[in-house]
Amino acid sequence: MSNSTTTGKPPQSDDASLSHGLKQRHLSMIALGGVIGAGLFVGSGAGIAAAGPSIVVAYTLSGLLVMLVMRMLGEMSAAYPSSGSFSAHAERAIGPWAGFTAGWAFWVLLCTAVGLEGIGAAHIVHGWLPGTPEWAWVALFMVVFCGTNLAAVKNFGEFEFWFAALKVGAISLFLVLGVLAIAGILPGTDSPGTSHLGDFLPNGGNGLIIGLLASVFAYGGLETVTIAAAESENPVKGVASAVRTAMWRIALFYIGSMAVIVTLVPWDSKEVVEKGPYVAALDELGIPGAGQLMNVVVLVALLSAMNANIYGASRIGYSLVERGQGPKALGRVSGGVPRIAVLVSSLFGFGCVLLSYWRPDDVFSWLLNMIGAVILVVWIFIAVSQLRLRRRLEREAPGKLVVRMWGFPYLTWVALAGMAAVFVLMAREPDTRVQLYSTGGMTLVLAAAGYARQRRRARG
Repeated sequence: MSNSTTTGKPPQSDDASLSHGLKQRHLSMIALGGVIGAGLFVGSGAGIAAAGPSIVVAYTLSGLLVMLVMRMLGEMSAAYPSSGSFSAHAERAIGPWAGFTAGWAFWVLLCTAVGLEGIGAAHIVHGWLPGTPEWAWVALFMVVFCGTNLAAVKNFGEFEFWFAALKVGAISLFLVLGVLAIAGILPGTDSPGTSHLGDFLPNGGNGLIIGLLASVFAYGGLETVTIAAAESENPVKGVASAVRTAMWRIALFYIGSMAVIVTLVPWDSKEVVEKGPYVAALDELGIPGAGQLMNVVVLVALLSAMNANIYGASRIGYSLVERGQGPKALGRVSGGVPRIAVLVSSLFGFGCVLLSYWRPDDVFSWLLNMIGAVILVVWIFIAVSQLRLRRRLEREAPGKLVVRMWGFPYLTWVALAGMAAVFVLMAREPDTRVQLYSTGGMTLVLAAAGYARQRRRARG
């Protein structure tokens, strides 16, 4: 790791009208919690079923790619703190059309994710209280987290602090129990040894590819900390600290979890998909009430993601408007909070929920496909922006390079090659090909709109 120290006064956030109510402890837990989502607890089951024990390799490869992306994003966000994060960096490095494209594509992704997470959370509660309608629970969650985000930003920080603390505690306990069981020193259990690892690549290269694609999209959520850092007491220190700890967080929570699960549970166990890999592993250990315990943890993960995504969408929307890239109403700030942006983002999310009930097979399905590969589009903008901004920073403001990308420019190009490889793999798989094309179509439409807007402003 090559880090430099700050020279002179650290740069502050571009967003002067937003409050700076997030403390370092909030940012630290947002960074930790952001890496532990419902995709890890539940979605990883399909990856294990496809890749078998080689899912550890899949998560390692995609984890390395994510580490590089986070390092690049951290370098730019420490130099230019902004609630627009990568969107603001793309505008500064490439042009207004790039900021417009990356920002609005990510806004649609976050708002849609809010709806999906609400549906997932409501499904869990409905399982406990079957006489209650799921849509009512989604509405309740929306009202709660919309209200949280309408209030001072420190309220969002407090919610995320405790949500993240519970998630970190749960997964840490899981890892400790798993390691003890594998070592043969957990009372009442026998060590499985390496008996479940013999068929390391059961479905060949195709299985590994499916596992790799599943793992790439499980890492979503890491970007939130660079958005939140702009509203912290010390944006530069907050971003630098979060990015520098990204490596061990990813290695411990994602790769470590996968290694423990495939060692404890046969990869082809039906429970891995039906109940989720963590529940399957705890059942294997004979932990009483494991299923309900993990349902509580997954519910917390979903509610945490709802809260964070409403926050992230509102700040991305606010930043776009501040830069002249959207309707002015979204940029209105009162009490240090862009409240109109919070309301619109929440309403968009609830609209997605209604579509899932009214038009599940066409409109809602089309929307899900459209956001399927947005995170990869955003990562490409991050890498290209970092390539261009790094040279500019070295010439004009080397003191702002508080966080430095490793092995620049070679590892940035390696990351871009990795992203291109993921696109190729998506095009090979029927299930992901439609997502790739749908996301590509939306990206082209946004890029064309952004470029036309840029040309009009240049002429004006």
